Amino acid sequence: MKSFGPPEKVYVENEWYDGPRLGVADVNGVPHRFKSLFDEEEDEYLSTYLVWPIEDQYLELEIEQWNIFVKWNSMYESGTVGADSHPGHGGIDKRYDEIQSYLMASRDTLPPTAKRAKAKFEHNDTVTRYSSSGPGYSLRWRLL
Repeated sequence: MKSFGPPEKVYVENEWYDGPRLGVADVNGVPHRFKSLFDEEEDEYLSTYLVWPIEDQYLELEIEQWNIFVKWNSMYESGTVGADSHPGHGGIDKRYDEIQSYLMASRDTLPPTAKRAKAKFEHNDTVTRYSSSGPGYSLRWRLL
């Protein structure tokens, strides 16, 4: 059985439910989208992911949208804004919405070249959970 690789950078966390479910991270040093598989029968997420390379223009937009979220999250955690102002609700931040509409197909369309992988989650030594450099964790991958 192959072992897990070294901790790799996570650029963006699009979804979190008991762990990262959708986002962008390096896999073998190359930026990839990752998407956690869901078991409909068991009604739970599996520890298996699909990973596929992300094109540069999509990576740039993902990071731009992430930074809009990070700015909002900083204000939210300081108590200056409420959860109802989250840019993901739509109609709150025009640029966030523009990026969202552009990225949806890219996030949802699985290419036939997507590979299955397992991931291990590792906390980074960071002060904040979310920063412009990404969420406060790394992922170690093992391609299946």
